[in-house]
Amino acid sequence: MKGDKSFVDHIRIRCKSGDGGNGIVSFRREKFVPRGGPDGGDGGDGGQVVIKVDENTDNLRAFHYDPKLIAENGAQGQTYKRHGKNGKTAIGRVPPGTVIYKSPAVTVTDAVAMERSEGGIDLEPVIDLTEHGQEITLCVGGKGGRGNFHFRTSTNQVPQEREMGTDGTEGIFYLELRRIADAGLVGFPNAGKSTLLGKLSAKKPKVASYPFTTLTPQIGVVPLGGHVRCTLADIPGLIEGAHENRGLGHEFLRHITRCRVLLFVVDMAGSEGRDPIADVQTLRTEIKMYDEDLAKFPWMVIANKMDLEASTENLEFFKQRFPKVRIVSISADKEEGLDKVKDALEEIMEKQENA
Repeated sequence: MKGDKSFVDHIRIRCKSGDGGNGIVSFRREKFVPRGGPDGGDGGDGGQVVIKVDENTDNLRAFHYDPKLIAENGAQGQTYKRHGKNGKTAIGRVPPGTVIYKSPAVTVTDAVAMERSEGGIDLEPVIDLTEHGQEITLCVGGKGGRGNFHFRTSTNQVPQEREMGTDGTEGIFYLELRRIADAGLVGFPNAGKSTLLGKLSAKKPKVASYPFTTLTPQIGVVPLGGHVRCTLADIPGLIEGAHENRGLGHEFLRHITRCRVLLFVVDMAGSEGRDPIADVQTLRTEIKMYDEDLAKFPWMVIANKMDLEASTENLEFFKQRFPKVRIVSISADKEEGLDKVKDALEEIMEKQENA
Protein backbone atom coordinates (compact mmCIF):
# COMPACT_ATOMS: atom_id res chain seq x y z
CA MET A 1 0.00 0.00 0.00
CA LYS A 2 1.42 3.34 -1.01
CA GLY A 3 2.39 5.50 1.93
CA ASP A 4 1.96 2.62 4.40
CA LYS A 5 3.39 3.62 7.77
CA SER A 6 2.60 0.49 9.75
CA PHE A 7 4.65 -0.08 12.87
CA VAL A 8 6.80 -3.21 12.81
CA ASP A 9 8.56 -4.23 16.03
CA HIS A 10 9.56 -7.82 15.23
CA ILE A 11 10.41 -9.60 12.01
CA ARG A 12 12.21 -12.59 10.53
CA ILE A 13 14.82 -11.86 7.85
CA ARG A 14 17.05 -13.94 5.59
CA CYS A 15 20.67 -12.82 5.29
CA LYS A 16 23.30 -13.92 2.82
CA SER A 17 26.77 -12.52 2.28
CA GLY A 18 28.41 -12.47 -1.14
CA ASP A 19 30.52 -15.28 -2.54
CA GLY A 20 34.16 -14.58 -3.23
CA GLY A 21 35.12 -14.07 -6.87
CA ASN A 22 37.29 -16.64 -8.63
CA GLY A 23 40.92 -16.05 -9.46
CA ILE A 24 41.71 -16.42 -13.16
CA VAL A 25 44.33 -18.04 -15.36
CA SER A 26 45.88 -15.47 -17.66
CA PHE A 27 49.24 -14.78 -19.30
CA ARG A 28 50.75 -11.49 -20.30
CA ARG A 29 50.48 -11.04 -24.06
CA GLU A 30 52.02 -7.97 -25.65
CA LYS A 31 53.48 -7.23 -29.06
CA PHE A 32 57.13 -7.50 -28.03
CA VAL A 33 56.63 -9.92 -25.13
CA PRO A 34 55.68 -13.22 -26.79
CA ARG A 35 56.28 -15.24 -23.67
CA GLY A 36 54.94 -13.05 -20.90
CA GLY A 37 54.49 -14.62 -17.51
CA PRO A 38 51.26 -15.34 -15.62
CA ASP A 39 49.16 -12.27 -14.79
CA GLY A 40 45.88 -13.74 -13.60
CA GLY A 41 44.37 -11.48 -10.93
CA ASP A 42 42.64 -12.38 -7.66
CA GLY A 43 38.89 -12.50 -7.25
CA GLY A 44 37.16 -9.86 -5.15
CA ASP A 45 35.84 -10.60 -1.66
CA GLY A 46 32.11 -11.08 -1.22
CA GLY A 47 30.13 -8.34 0.46
CA GLN A 48 29.22 -8.55 4.15
CA VAL A 49 25.78 -8.36 5.77
CA VAL A 50 25.79 -5.66 8.43
CA ILE A 51 23.15 -4.38 10.84
CA LYS A 52 23.68 -0.79 11.98
CA VAL A 53 21.87 1.25 14.61
CA ASP A 54 20.29 4.46 13.33
CA GLU A 55 18.56 6.72 15.84
CA ASN A 56 16.55 8.27 13.00
CA THR A 57 14.75 4.94 12.54
CA ASP A 58 11.97 4.19 15.01
CA ASN A 59 10.91 0.67 13.95
CA LEU A 60 11.64 -2.28 11.64
CA ARG A 61 9.25 -1.22 8.88
CA ALA A 62 12.03 -1.17 6.25
CA PHE A 63 12.13 -4.98 6.33
CA HIS A 64 8.37 -5.48 6.13
CA TYR A 65 8.02 -5.84 2.35
CA ASP A 66 11.55 -7.08 1.68
CA PRO A 67 12.64 -9.23 4.65
CA LYS A 68 16.11 -10.04 3.41
CA LEU A 69 19.63 -8.65 3.19
CA ILE A 70 21.64 -10.05 0.28
CA ALA A 71 25.17 -8.77 -0.30
CA GLU A 72 26.89 -8.70 -3.70
CA ASN A 73 29.28 -11.40 -4.88
CA GLY A 74 32.90 -10.50 -5.50
CA ALA A 75 33.90 -10.19 -9.15
CA GLN A 76 36.39 -12.57 -10.70
CA GLY A 77 40.01 -11.50 -11.14
CA GLN A 78 41.19 -9.73 -14.26
CA THR A 79 44.20 -9.75 -16.53
CA TYR A 80 47.35 -7.78 -15.76
CA LYS A 81 47.11 -8.98 -12.13
CA ARG A 82 44.11 -6.75 -11.55
CA HIS A 83 42.00 -7.52 -8.52
CA GLY A 84 38.30 -8.26 -9.03
CA LYS A 85 35.87 -5.76 -7.50
CA ASN A 86 34.77 -6.52 -3.95
CA GLY A 87 31.06 -7.15 -3.46
CA LYS A 88 28.97 -4.35 -1.99
CA THR A 89 28.04 -4.75 1.66
CA ALA A 90 24.32 -5.03 2.48
CA ILE A 91 23.45 -2.74 5.39
CA GLY A 92 20.22 -2.93 7.37
CA ARG A 93 19.36 -0.01 9.64
CA VAL A 94 17.53 -0.58 12.91
CA PRO A 95 16.55 1.62 15.86
CA PRO A 96 18.34 1.59 19.22
CA GLY A 97 16.96 -1.17 21.44
CA THR A 98 16.91 -3.85 18.73
CA VAL A 99 17.70 -7.40 19.83
CA ILE A 100 18.95 -9.90 17.23
CA TYR A 101 18.46 -13.66 17.47
CA LYS A 102 19.79 -16.40 15.18
CA SER A 103 17.59 -19.27 14.07
CA PRO A 104 18.88 -22.84 13.77
CA ALA A 105 17.01 -23.00 10.47
CA VAL A 106 18.92 -22.50 7.24
CA THR A 107 15.99 -21.55 5.03
CA VAL A 108 12.85 -19.50 5.57
CA THR A 109 10.75 -22.60 4.85
CA ASP A 110 12.50 -24.49 7.65
CA ALA A 111 12.11 -21.54 10.02
CA VAL A 112 8.36 -21.30 9.37
CA ALA A 113 7.97 -25.04 9.90
CA MET A 114 9.81 -24.80 13.24
CA GLU A 115 7.70 -21.83 14.33
CA ARG A 116 4.51 -23.78 13.66
CA SER A 117 5.71 -27.00 15.28
CA GLU A 118 4.54 -28.03 18.72
CA GLY A 119 7.98 -27.51 20.20
CA GLY A 120 8.41 -24.07 18.67
CA ILE A 121 11.78 -22.69 17.67
CA ASP A 122 14.85 -22.14 19.87
CA LEU A 123 16.56 -18.88 19.07
CA GLU A 124 20.14 -18.00 19.96
CA PRO A 125 20.63 -14.43 21.24
CA VAL A 126 23.24 -12.63 19.14
CA ILE A 127 23.38 -9.04 20.38
CA ASP A 128 21.38 -6.25 22.01
CA LEU A 129 21.99 -3.09 19.98
CA THR A 130 21.58 0.03 22.10
CA GLU A 131 23.79 2.88 20.82
CA HIS A 132 23.54 5.01 17.68
CA GLY A 133 26.19 3.93 15.16
CA GLN A 134 26.72 0.52 16.75
CA GLU A 135 26.95 -2.24 14.17
CA ILE A 136 27.44 -5.98 13.82
CA THR A 137 28.36 -8.21 10.91
CA LEU A 138 25.83 -11.03 10.67
CA CYS A 139 27.28 -12.78 7.64
CA VAL A 140 30.94 -12.61 6.58
CA GLY A 141 31.60 -12.47 2.86
CA GLY A 142 33.49 -15.21 1.02
CA LYS A 143 37.18 -14.69 0.22
CA GLY A 144 38.28 -14.08 -3.33
CA GLY A 145 40.39 -16.82 -4.93
CA ARG A 146 43.98 -16.23 -6.05
CA GLY A 147 44.86 -15.90 -9.71
CA ASN A 148 47.58 -17.95 -11.40
CA PHE A 149 50.14 -15.17 -10.87
CA HIS A 150 50.53 -16.48 -7.29
CA PHE A 151 51.38 -20.00 -8.48
CA ARG A 152 54.45 -19.20 -10.59
CA THR A 153 57.70 -20.87 -9.55
CA SER A 154 61.19 -21.21 -10.94
CA THR A 155 60.22 -24.57 -12.42
CA ASN A 156 56.69 -23.64 -13.48
CA GLN A 157 56.56 -20.45 -15.49
CA VAL A 158 53.15 -21.17 -17.03
CA PRO A 159 50.97 -22.20 -14.06
CA GLN A 160 47.45 -23.29 -14.90
CA GLU A 161 46.36 -23.28 -11.27
CA ARG A 162 44.03 -20.73 -9.77
CA GLU A 163 41.75 -20.65 -6.72
CA MET A 164 37.99 -20.50 -6.67
CA GLY A 165 36.38 -17.97 -4.38
CA THR A 166 34.87 -19.32 -1.16
CA ASP A 167 31.13 -19.25 -0.53
CA GLY A 168 29.56 -16.55 1.58
CA THR A 169 27.57 -17.41 4.69
CA GLU A 170 23.83 -17.20 5.23
CA GLY A 171 21.28 -17.57 7.97
CA ILE A 172 17.83 -16.75 9.28
CA PHE A 173 17.71 -14.02 11.91
CA TYR A 174 14.97 -12.51 14.04
CA LEU A 175 14.95 -8.81 14.86
CA GLU A 176 12.91 -7.58 17.80
CA LEU A 177 12.55 -4.14 19.33
CA ARG A 178 13.31 -4.39 23.03
CA ARG A 179 12.38 -0.77 23.61
CA ILE A 180 10.24 1.31 21.29
CA ALA A 181 10.09 4.46 23.42
CA ASP A 182 11.10 6.01 26.72
CA ALA A 183 7.48 6.37 27.83
CA GLY A 184 4.28 4.70 26.71
CA LEU A 185 0.80 6.21 26.77
CA VAL A 186 -1.55 3.49 27.99
CA GLY A 187 -5.31 3.69 28.24
CA PHE A 188 -8.66 2.59 26.95
CA PRO A 189 -9.77 3.67 23.48
CA ASN A 190 -10.57 7.39 23.22
CA ALA A 191 -8.95 8.34 26.52
CA GLY A 192 -7.11 11.06 24.60
CA LYS A 193 -3.70 9.42 24.10
CA SER A 194 -3.38 10.34 20.43
CA THR A 195 -4.42 13.94 21.06
CA LEU A 196 -1.87 14.21 23.87
CA LEU A 197 0.92 12.79 21.70
CA GLY A 198 0.07 15.22 18.92
CA LYS A 199 0.14 18.20 21.30
CA LEU A 200 3.40 17.21 22.98
CA SER A 201 5.32 16.34 19.83
CA ALA A 202 5.34 16.95 16.12
CA LYS A 203 3.64 13.59 15.56
CA LYS A 204 0.20 13.85 13.94
CA PRO A 205 -1.59 10.58 14.70
CA LYS A 206 -5.15 9.88 13.59
CA VAL A 207 -7.62 11.35 16.06
CA ALA A 208 -11.31 10.50 15.99
CA SER A 209 -14.13 9.73 18.44
CA TYR A 210 -14.36 5.99 17.87
CA PRO A 211 -12.40 3.07 19.36
CA PHE A 212 -9.20 1.71 17.82
CA THR A 213 -8.39 4.82 15.78
CA THR A 214 -4.79 3.94 16.63
CA LEU A 215 -4.04 0.42 15.44
CA THR A 216 -0.25 0.54 15.62
CA PRO A 217 2.05 2.43 18.03
CA GLN A 218 2.73 6.03 17.05
CA ILE A 219 6.11 7.39 18.14
CA GLY A 220 6.71 11.06 18.84
CA VAL A 221 9.67 13.00 20.20
CA VAL A 222 9.01 15.39 23.08
CA PRO A 223 11.62 18.12 23.65
CA LEU A 224 12.36 18.61 27.34
CA GLY A 225 14.77 20.95 29.11
CA GLY A 226 18.09 21.76 27.46
CA HIS A 227 19.01 19.23 24.80
CA VAL A 228 17.10 16.42 26.48
CA ARG A 229 14.33 14.73 24.54
CA CYS A 230 11.95 11.90 25.30
CA THR A 231 10.44 9.41 22.86
CA LEU A 232 6.76 8.88 23.59
CA ALA A 233 4.66 6.01 22.23
CA ASP A 234 0.91 6.08 21.81
CA ILE A 235 0.07 2.42 22.48
CA PRO A 236 -3.16 1.24 20.78
CA GLY A 237 -6.16 1.25 23.12
CA LEU A 238 -6.51 -1.78 25.39
CA ILE A 239 -9.77 -3.48 26.31
CA GLU A 240 -10.77 -5.70 29.18
CA GLY A 241 -9.54 -9.23 28.53
CA ALA A 242 -6.44 -8.06 26.66
CA HIS A 243 -4.26 -10.53 28.58
CA GLU A 244 -6.38 -13.29 27.01
CA ASN A 245 -5.62 -11.75 23.58
CA ARG A 246 -9.02 -10.12 23.14
CA GLY A 247 -8.95 -7.19 20.72
CA LEU A 248 -5.36 -7.89 19.62
CA GLY A 249 -4.51 -7.68 23.31
CA HIS A 250 -1.24 -9.60 23.25
CA GLU A 251 0.03 -7.51 20.35
CA PHE A 252 -0.76 -4.27 22.22
CA LEU A 253 0.57 -5.51 25.57
CA ARG A 254 3.83 -6.59 23.94
CA HIS A 255 4.33 -2.99 22.82
CA ILE A 256 3.95 -1.83 26.42
CA THR A 257 6.78 -4.09 27.60
CA ARG A 258 9.10 -2.09 25.36
CA CYS A 259 8.64 1.23 27.15
CA ARG A 260 10.64 2.31 30.20
CA VAL A 261 7.82 4.24 31.88
CA LEU A 262 4.04 3.90 31.62
CA LEU A 263 1.68 6.89 31.56
CA PHE A 264 -1.92 5.84 32.18
CA VAL A 265 -4.13 8.30 30.32
CA VAL A 266 -7.59 8.42 31.90
CA ASP A 267 -10.78 10.17 30.79
CA MET A 268 -11.35 11.76 34.18
CA ALA A 269 -14.69 13.19 33.08
CA GLY A 270 -16.04 9.73 32.27
CA SER A 271 -17.39 11.31 29.09
CA GLU A 272 -18.24 7.97 27.49
CA GLY A 273 -19.83 6.45 30.56
CA ARG A 274 -16.59 5.01 31.89
CA ASP A 275 -15.42 5.02 35.51
CA PRO A 276 -11.86 6.46 35.81
CA ILE A 277 -11.09 4.40 38.93
CA ALA A 278 -12.33 1.18 37.36
CA ASP A 279 -10.39 1.95 34.18
CA VAL A 280 -7.05 2.18 35.99
CA GLN A 281 -7.79 -0.89 38.08
CA THR A 282 -8.65 -2.86 34.94
CA LEU A 283 -5.56 -1.65 33.06
CA ARG A 284 -3.29 -2.53 35.98
CA THR A 285 -4.91 -5.96 36.24
CA GLU A 286 -4.56 -6.66 32.51
CA ILE A 287 -0.88 -5.71 32.60
CA LYS A 288 -0.18 -7.83 35.69
CA MET A 289 -2.03 -10.84 34.25
CA TYR A 290 0.06 -10.56 31.09
CA ASP A 291 3.44 -10.04 32.77
CA GLU A 292 4.04 -9.55 36.50
CA ASP A 293 7.39 -7.86 35.85
CA LEU A 294 5.65 -5.34 33.60
CA ALA A 295 3.39 -4.38 36.51
CA LYS A 296 6.52 -3.25 38.39
CA PHE A 297 7.44 -0.63 35.77
CA PRO A 298 7.38 3.01 36.94
CA TRP A 299 3.98 4.55 36.21
CA MET A 300 1.86 7.63 36.72
CA VAL A 301 -1.61 8.84 35.78
CA ILE A 302 -2.49 11.55 33.28
CA ALA A 303 -5.95 12.82 34.28
CA ASN A 304 -7.23 14.01 30.91
CA LYS A 305 -10.34 15.95 29.84
CA MET A 306 -10.28 18.12 32.95
CA ASP A 307 -12.11 20.80 30.98
CA LEU A 308 -15.28 18.69 30.96
CA GLU A 309 -18.07 18.52 33.52
CA ALA A 310 -17.69 16.04 36.40
CA SER A 311 -13.92 15.80 35.96
CA THR A 312 -13.07 17.78 39.13
CA GLU A 313 -15.36 15.74 41.33
CA ASN A 314 -14.14 12.48 39.81
CA LEU A 315 -10.54 13.53 40.38
CA GLU A 316 -11.14 13.94 44.12
CA PHE A 317 -12.54 10.42 44.40
CA PHE A 318 -9.67 9.18 42.27
CA LYS A 319 -7.05 10.72 44.56
CA GLN A 320 -8.69 9.09 47.57
CA ARG A 321 -8.51 5.69 45.87
CA PHE A 322 -4.90 6.14 44.68
CA PRO A 323 -3.29 8.38 47.34
CA LYS A 324 0.30 7.37 46.53
CA VAL A 325 0.05 7.59 42.74
CA ARG A 326 1.42 10.61 40.94
CA ILE A 327 -1.37 12.34 39.00
CA VAL A 328 -1.01 15.13 36.45
CA SER A 329 -4.24 16.93 35.53
CA ILE A 330 -4.55 18.16 31.94
CA SER A 331 -6.81 18.90 29.04
CA ALA A 332 -4.98 17.71 25.95
CA ASP A 333 -7.65 19.15 23.69
CA LYS A 334 -7.36 22.62 25.27
CA GLU A 335 -3.57 22.29 25.64
CA GLU A 336 -3.81 22.87 29.39
CA GLY A 337 -1.28 21.28 31.76
CA LEU A 338 1.08 20.07 29.06
CA ASP A 339 4.10 21.69 30.71
CA LYS A 340 3.35 19.67 33.86
CA VAL A 341 3.50 16.48 31.78
CA LYS A 342 6.87 17.52 30.34
CA ASP A 343 8.19 18.32 33.83
CA ALA A 344 7.07 14.92 35.08
CA LEU A 345 8.67 13.18 32.09
CA GLU A 346 11.94 15.04 32.61
CA GLU A 347 11.99 14.08 36.29
CA ILE A 348 11.24 10.42 35.54
CA MET A 349 13.85 10.31 32.76
CA GLU A 350 16.48 11.75 35.11
CA LYS A 351 15.66 9.13 37.76
CA GLN A 352 15.89 6.38 35.16
CA GLU A 353 19.30 7.60 33.99
CA ASN A 354 20.63 7.76 37.55
CA ALA A 355 19.15 4.41 38.61
